[in-house]
Formats: sequence, C-alpha cells, structure tokens
Amino acid sequence: MFDNLRADLLAHRGDWGAQGFWALAVYRLGRWRYGIRPAWLRKPFSLLYKLLYKGVQILTGIELPCEVPLGPGFVIEHSGGIVVSGFARFGAHCRIRSGVVVGLSRVEDPCGPWIGDHVDIGAGAKVLGRIRIGNHVCIGANAVVLQDVPDHCIAVGVPAVIKPRRAAQEALPC
Repeated sequence: MFDNLRADLLAHRGDWGAQGFWALAVYRLGRWRYGIRPAWLRKPFSLLYKLLYKGVQILTGIELPCEVPLGPGFVIEHSGGIVVSGFARFGAHCRIRSGVVVGLSRVEDPCGPWIGDHVDIGAGAKVLGRIRIGNHVCIGANAVVLQDVPDHCIAVGVPAVIKPRRAAQEALPC
C-alpha cells in the first residue's frame, strides 16, 4: 500500500494537497483492507474506509470505489463531479479531469468500460457502457463515448467520433 501511495504522490507531482491524491489515498486503504485476515480484524478498517470514502466524496466530488482496478500512474487532474463505476477498469498511466463519468450505460447491464494504458480523458467526458478504450487514446472534453475506441485514436464530440491520430499528434503525451 505504501509503495502505491508514494507512486501516487509522485504522479501528482508531490502535492499532498491535491484532492485527486486524497481520493487515491482512500482508494489504496480500501484495497489494502481486503488483505486483512481474519474478518473481525478487517471490520474496523472497513468502517474507517467507508467514513473516509464518504468524506472524500463530499469534500472533493470524487467517487472512486476501491473495487475499480487501477493501473500504476493513475492521476486525477482536477476534482469535482468525477464518478467512476465499480465495474470499470483502468490501465497504466491514465489521467482524468473534472466532470468525468466512467460508468454503466444501462443499469440492467452491469459492465463498465475497460480503459487501456496511457489514456487521457478530458474534462466533462462521459465514457459509458460495455466498451473498450485502447492504448494511447485521447478523449476530448465533453465527449460522450459509447463505442469502442481503437489504439492510437482520439474521440471527440457528442456522440464521440473516433479519429486516428496524425503523426504530429503522436508526440502528444496522451
């Protein structure tokens, strides 16, 4: 857990005050508590996690349940209005911003998006449903992504239009 916290702090440029780091610290506690045996010993840590989770949710507007598998280098760039479904998955070095929703498209289909490595999701974007987002993908601000996005593409618009990245765009960090 502490190695992950150090890496999260580094990913947030060493800023202890970054609200995204707070959310990730609580997330790491939630993941860590699953390894505590026996169950009676885990219960106080579960209560602590639930209290901290709700506190972070109220203070920062970030909803990141500990059930979500996150790859290393996950960064929450700005806080506010961020909702991540417990059914979603993130690869390594992903970045999300304020107003992002990653979740279900229908309650009857409990399967969230699978996000690849090096994915940058712009402010206000919605990534919904049983879809896969490839590696090295940029999702534009306010885009609504309802379909798979292949590797090395961008998704922009409502509903999102998928476009291959041009050679000049390949140098971008996302």
